[in-house]
Amino acid sequence: MTKNKAIMIGAGLANMAAAVYLIQEGHWNGNQITFYSLDDHGSNDGSAANDAADEYWNKNHPLENTKGFVARGGRMLNYRTYVDLMDLLSRVPSATEPGMTAAEDTRDFDAHHRTFDKARLMEGGKGILNAGKLGLNNKDRLKLTELILMPDSKEEKLDNVTIADYFQDDPHMFETHFWYMWETTFAFRTQSSAQELRRYMHMMIYEFTQIEHLVGVNRTRYNQFESMMLPLINYLKDQSVNIILNRRVTDFDFKDTPMQDEITVTGLTMTNTETNEEEHVDVDDDTAVIFTNGSITDSATLGDYNTPAAENMDYGAAASLWKKATARFYNLGNPDKFFNDRNASEWSSFTLTTSNHVLLNEITRITTQVPGNALNSFLSTSPITSLGHKDVNMSIVVHHQPHFTTQKPNESVIWGYFLYPRRRGEFVQKEYIKMTGKEMAEELIGQLSKVDPGPGNIMDKKQEILDSIINCIPVYMPYASALFNNRAKSDRPKVIPQHSTNLAFTGEFVEQPYQMVFTEQSAVRSGEIAAYHFAGVPMAKLVKNKRYDRDPKTLAKATKKMFE
Repeated sequence: MTKNKAIMIGAGLANMAAAVYLIQEGHWNGNQITFYSLDDHGSNDGSAANDAADEYWNKNHPLENTKGFVARGGRMLNYRTYVDLMDLLSRVPSATEPGMTAAEDTRDFDAHHRTFDKARLMEGGKGILNAGKLGLNNKDRLKLTELILMPDSKEEKLDNVTIADYFQDDPHMFETHFWYMWETTFAFRTQSSAQELRRYMHMMIYEFTQIEHLVGVNRTRYNQFESMMLPLINYLKDQSVNIILNRRVTDFDFKDTPMQDEITVTGLTMTNTETNEEEHVDVDDDTAVIFTNGSITDSATLGDYNTPAAENMDYGAAASLWKKATARFYNLGNPDKFFNDRNASEWSSFTLTTSNHVLLNEITRITTQVPGNALNSFLSTSPITSLGHKDVNMSIVVHHQPHFTTQKPNESVIWGYFLYPRRRGEFVQKEYIKMTGKEMAEELIGQLSKVDPGPGNIMDKKQEILDSIINCIPVYMPYASALFNNRAKSDRPKVIPQHSTNLAFTGEFVEQPYQMVFTEQSAVRSGEIAAYHFAGVPMAKLVKNKRYDRDPKTLAKATKKMFE
């Protein structure tokens, strides 16, 4: 059902994509589109720490240090599969490079800074591991092959099946270099969805041949906000789109119908988070409501150098609203599958800013590679999992510098994360989630020292490094991996649910054929579908996605790699 106006609930990548496609493919005027959102970036953030403080700081835990920079997460792109994202970025000007589109900016930067990770996995006493040897045995290969060859029509066999369930007769899988790299590249856990792992196997099958070097990874010139979100924001503002921030939408009004199955939004209730006042917006028959129904950074909290990030027990702004809709209609999924099990979804991350390059130079020496796009993961030296085997303690990304446009030439910015924040540090004897920024920095130095034997160990420069730190900002994200949580296909709504006349769902918590989550690709695709639907654009015009899982050459290369 075509519409003439749109209300966007949430201003993340998916809804910004929808707005761009409504304007460029639907030929709408920008003033026909209004956003209501807490912020203007969703999970693709990045800023100076003092700016982030205004949005995220827990007001009940005042922090001492708001210097440096912060990004709650980082994004690795892949041109081969992120085709919808690159199409979107080709439609808006770069925010930092005059005369380029955002896509041209990213391709230009990437062409001059190719990814080739020489230290993907590191372990104490062994140093840099030969991660090109995936470590698979015949049982591992068989189970992976069955997953890769499973047709789309059989995918529902993996409803509510965890990765641990799928490999229950093959625990060796979780001791392989392949698993350690896959786990930390994409943030899977053993309790994550096997159904989602299958989709990754299908869309990213060519990564088998290059995952140890990440040569398929592409990066933006600067952080994800300045290189991806800011171009979209600037473009939409130039098109007179209304972006109203500091609004948390808390409830829907739905049309009452005899059958009670028609989904028609007639109004929205929201809270102005600056004034704490309640507001109401009517939704008329000509208006579409496009709703991003979950966010992996909802309820995130920040700490500082001397303060750990507090736990925020809020269910999540977007998920809470989604749950209101599911209480009324039966076919809109089950948000509890994703937002009611923090044990399966929580992360801790940190952004470390230094006043000189001492730490950066030490990492360069130890990993034998210059700053760029490497993802270095540190394996534990003793069993730490419930299955009694080793796993990755922490991972770091050392970006090409500068990572922020306002970063000074002498400053360095490093990002890292703990996929299992309840595990205890090896060098700081407390759970990662309870560490201050300083303690996370100390743990990082300790992990680096494990793989730096002999004279001149990084520990010799520990105090010098600590003295150089402007800030190290810990972040707790209770839902960072929620999109991977174990699920059935029916637990996520379709972009356009059956019986919906004006409500669409976008983002990473919607069900789209073939698409894998935790990618800008799936987020943009959902916004594109919603825009085309309400603007009356034929779905045949959607960006074409290549199926690498059906390419014989790709499959042959992956098979060969399995036996190395």
